[in-house]
Amino acid sequence: MAVKIETRSIESSVATEIYISATPQQKAPPRKLAEQIFRGIRDILRSRNARILQERVFATKTVMEILSRAHRAAYAGSGLDDGVAPSFLVADEGTIGPIAGVQVYAISGDVETEVIDVDQAPRGRVLRAAGHKLITLSGVSVPHLAQATEQARACLEKAEAALREHGTDFLSVARTWMWLKDILSWYDDFNRVRNKFFTERGMIGAGTRQSMPASTGIGLGVIDGSCCGMDLFAVLEPPGSTEYVQASGKQQCALEYGSAFSRASRAITPAGQTVFVSGTASIDAAGATTNINDAPGQINATIENVRAVLRDMNVADDDVVHVVAYCKTTEIERVFNTIKGKFTWPWITAICDICRTDLLFEIEATAVTKS
Repeated sequence: MAVKIETRSIESSVATEIYISATPQQKAPPRKLAEQIFRGIRDILRSRNARILQERVFATKTVMEILSRAHRAAYAGSGLDDGVAPSFLVADEGTIGPIAGVQVYAISGDVETEVIDVDQAPRGRVLRAAGHKLITLSGVSVPHLAQATEQARACLEKAEAALREHGTDFLSVARTWMWLKDILSWYDDFNRVRNKFFTERGMIGAGTRQSMPASTGIGLGVIDGSCCGMDLFAVLEPPGSTEYVQASGKQQCALEYGSAFSRASRAITPAGQTVFVSGTASIDAAGATTNINDAPGQINATIENVRAVLRDMNVADDDVVHVVAYCKTTEIERVFNTIKGKFTWPWITAICDICRTDLLFEIEATAVTKS
């Protein structure tokens, strides 16, 4: 097969959480790859009677319409298409071609889901199961605003408004993903916007419990051309069940050098405990880039930094269910390809800018353990 589809499942008496990663394995016409990817995902989810909670597509802009058509065609009549589109994330072309891969988070069991609108467009879902309530948002963006910083602030406010409609706020958010087009030109400005918003909401600052979500801020664009797009994952029930780990492994709190995110978070979800490891790179305890101009050094240091976080949280390598490796160039990807086989993680590799000019590589990971 030209496509590899990896599935990780975690089951409890309440529900089964399903994580799918689909990646091309060889060069082939994009339409063929797209059809194989979404038909394969559809067949897995239908066999489990599952519902999608979050979905991401990583590819170049040139093939996004092909992927969108294949997505609609595969899901039509299957009960999977509730109107919420995946986050279509624009990367540069990789060594295999223009399609990097697709991630899906889904759930089956005695659960209910409801679509959430943001600005009158379906952008997320509420999940209800016995003793559990989750919210996911995908592809929140505000393209009509002229300035990148205005868009970032508006994304946070739009997400907050959606959360408030369901009786909660950013204090329930375990994980965010910030998709930042041309990241190198405005990442410091983005951090100032986020820091101000989190301070105003009582999430950081004197007297707060420093409830910063785990996060990725990466140089991928969103399909509508916005400078900023956003996904998030919030846990409303059980209330207060998210743990925020500000410093872990070999790295200290990112807020010390201006970035308001936790190194990781742990949330109670229907099948167990979900650990979100933030976007992690070759950065030392003081916040400085290490292994400058050394691709193998940065890759190995980054992987070890992620594994150190997992170890601190009593999570094994085998518990990893989703992982994305962000490579600055295809040359970095080729180096990474010689290393990644040491791990059985379900890799997706995307080519894009990282948040610093001297960073070549970054990883984010999600892991689940049984309660």
